[in-house]
Amino acid sequence: MTEVGTAQAQDDRTRVVRSGPGASASHPLDNPVRAALTGPHARFAERRGRVLRYPGDVTPWFALPAAPDADDWADAAALAGPGGSVLLLNFRGEPPATWTTGFHAEGVQLAGERVDAAPDPEAVRLGPADVPEMLDLVARTEPGPFLPRTVDMGSYLGIRRGGALVAMAGERLHPAGWTEISAVCTDPAARGQGLAGRLIRAVAHGIEQRGETSFLHAVDSNTGAVRLYEALGFRLRARVSFREAVAP
Repeated sequence: MTEVGTAQAQDDRTRVVRSGPGASASHPLDNPVRAALTGPHARFAERRGRVLRYPGDVTPWFALPAAPDADDWADAAALAGPGGSVLLLNFRGEPPATWTTGFHAEGVQLAGERVDAAPDPEAVRLGPADVPEMLDLVARTEPGPFLPRTVDMGSYLGIRRGGALVAMAGERLHPAGWTEISAVCTDPAARGQGLAGRLIRAVAHGIEQRGETSFLHAVDSNTGAVRLYEALGFRLRARVSFREAVAP
């Protein structure tokens, strides 16, 4: 059974936070997965005790309490299933000894209050019928997790050349007042044409039309993407971590 909560969001869009969740506990971007699943994305929420997750075919993100206890980890294991992956955003603790650690990377969270957003005449809206092409593009470019129902999380835009999808970007996490831009990718044969930047600006434009603000995440190793985001007007809000814990 899916249980949903309610979200209390504050429109604090000016303070720069350069550390983890303890620096601004009330801000929805400090724990955007939980803020989304208890707010605008509550329809997706799968809950067991204090642990929340998205459905496994939507996105792999989980939300644990700030200081999970043994019962919380047991609930996370039950939601993930034996050997299941629990992907955590900015969790700085350690899983129990019976768990194993998978992917782990440090990165940044960038806020888009000053992005030069604009629609793009070549961008087309993507939907469920486009998912096979989207999954193929993701497999070739590896922008991050994108699953068969990720497209249900928000608006996705793409650019086609000769009928083929060569670039896309869209919306993922949706805390109250904010929307994450994600799945930014371009076919290798179409790079160097500024398509990613154009699509980010177009997606950000749609977010602003709803009265919300865009944000995004990037791993430290993706220096080219971070430079692009900063050039578009995104500014550093917080240092974050991306961590996978694998259930026993």
